[in-house]
Order: sequence, then C-alpha cells, then structure tokens
Amino acid sequence: METNQFRIVEGQYLADILDQPRALESTLENLEIPKALGPVVAGLREGKIKRLVLTGMGASFHALHPLFLRLNQYGYTASEVETSELVYSLQSWLNQDTLIIAVSQSGQSAEIVRLLGENRQREIKHRALILGVTNGTESTLALGSDFTILSTAGKEFSVSCKTYVTALMALHTLGEFFCGSDPIRTREELAQTVSAVASYLREWKSHVCEMASELVGVNQLFLLGRGASLAAAGAGALIMKESVRVPAEGMSGAAFRHGPLEMVNPGTFAVVFAGADNTRTLQARLRDDICQAGAKTGWIIDDGCPRAWNLPKTRPGLQHMLEILPVQMMTLALAARLGFEAGRFARISKITTTE
Repeated sequence: METNQFRIVEGQYLADILDQPRALESTLENLEIPKALGPVVAGLREGKIKRLVLTGMGASFHALHPLFLRLNQYGYTASEVETSELVYSLQSWLNQDTLIIAVSQSGQSAEIVRLLGENRQREIKHRALILGVTNGTESTLALGSDFTILSTAGKEFSVSCKTYVTALMALHTLGEFFCGSDPIRTREELAQTVSAVASYLREWKSHVCEMASELVGVNQLFLLGRGASLAAAGAGALIMKESVRVPAEGMSGAAFRHGPLEMVNPGTFAVVFAGADNTRTLQARLRDDICQAGAKTGWIIDDGCPRAWNLPKTRPGLQHMLEILPVQMMTLALAARLGFEAGRFARISKITTTE
C-alpha cells in the first residue's frame, strides 16, 4: 500500500461523509414509529408472535447487530440472519408467527425484493409481518412492508455512509420503542449524538492526515470489536473493500485470538474498537498483544486516551453510531496514499439487483 504520493481527492463519497450530520438531523426530525406497531409489540410480549427475525444484507445487516443485542438483553428472543439465507434456507420462518425487521438502505436490493415476493405468495393469514427500515421512500420495501420506518438521508453516491448512520439511528429508536423507553429522552440523547458526529467531522482533514502517516507499509487489515462495536467492525471492513479495494476482515476480538492472531506481522494493521466498559479491558489486552507481535494498531475509544483515534464522548449504548467515522477517515487516507478517489465504483453499482 505504500506510495510516495499523498493527495486527498475530494469527490462525492467525501461529500456524503461530510453530509452525515445533516442527514442525521433530518432523520431525527422526521423519524416516526408507526402507531400500529403498539399492538404488535404487545403480541410479542404476550407470546402471540413467537419469532422475531432481524435481516438485511451488507452494511444494513451489520447495522442490525446493536438492535439484536438490545432486544435480547431486554428479554425478547431475536434472531439475526442475512436475507439471502432467510429466503433460501429458512423459508419455514415466513409464517404468521413471525415478525421480520428488514433493513435495506435502498429498499430495492435483490434479496429484500425476493423476501417480499416469497412472503406475498402465501395466503394472507399465513404471511409473516414485515417491518421495513429504509431510506428509499418509494422503494419495494417501503411500499411492500406492513409497517415502514423511513430515514431521510437523501441520495447517496456509492458507499454506504450517511445511509448507514441514519439506519443506526432509526434502529436505535425502534429498539427503545420495543423496550418501552421514554421517547423524549431517546430523542434528546440522539440529538447529542448528532452533535458529536458533527464535532468529529469538523476535523476530518486532520484525522485523515494523521492516519495516512500510520498506514505506511501496511498490507493486511483487520477490524476487531465486541458487542455493539461488531457493527462498525463488519461494516467498516465492507466499506474498506468497496471504497479503496483493499482486503480487510471484520470480526470479534475473541474470534481473532482463535487463529487469525497467527497472521500478525509488521505489515498488519488492526483497528481495535475499545467498545463497552465490560469488554474494554479485553480489547486493550488484544491491542497490546498485536503491537507486541510487531503490527500497528488504531485504538478507537471515546475517553481522550493519548495515542488513540479518539471519538467525542456520548452516552453508553450510542457509541456505535460514531465508531464508523474513523474507518471512513481511514478509507480516505488509504485512497490518498494509493493515489485515487475513494468510493468511486469500478465494477459494482450502488444497489445490488442480482442475487
């Protein structure tokens, strides 16, 4: 990855990254939970609806992980499965006992369209209920779901950035609704998080330049998290591959010890998310072990730690909405080192329409 050239090409992907505070503000202002969801939540609590399934593809699937944890911690039994597996390997779940929370930023991805079609083929009384979360207001998902929650990120050029963080906002709001939290307090906390995102991005260029100096000689990337930080680890590895065409793997810090740690060498760079307090010590120990093996690390934390990629402080349970930001900066830094514009697709399209 090393090159002598360093120039940030300020294209449309960067414009979308910098538009994230506006997209979040717009989504928060317009976000509505359908009133008809109240009886559905009651049905879940009473056992009338027996199965809760969270599904999506790509960044949308990764965005579901904090909700998956929140719902199960509260007492629901929720499953998390890619839509491609749901429609081909778990078709028996498409029945009247199931509520599916389906996330697709476009609302038009091939697997989501197939899910809606497969469910629609069943008799009305035997269909699963589908709650769609999407940025595509006139999409197949928005129009074909039983309930719809819309983000209002606006049009996005290529790589999911503002649609990803607005999906996280919508899913957090949905999770707090399912768990009976005060909606006014939820909105206040999200508004503070939007301010934190804006604060971080105001210094975007200095973040990129700092990271670029740390990425010299790197040829192997890992993104390692636990808990809700697995959303940023998975989505971050995905956007690394599609925005700068660099191989990257996202996984849990625990899984990394079960084999991949053997791969560490001086060309390795590991992005380690400090994450929640209960596993932060484990992540710090992993970071130290990776460094001792001769590799470089980026430590993403929100407590002002020296020699770290620090995030603004936000309340526990909402750090995952900020954790993708340093990874976005990293894609810009890598693209600048490689001498091209980040986020401009050469082979794929914004919406995946082929299974």
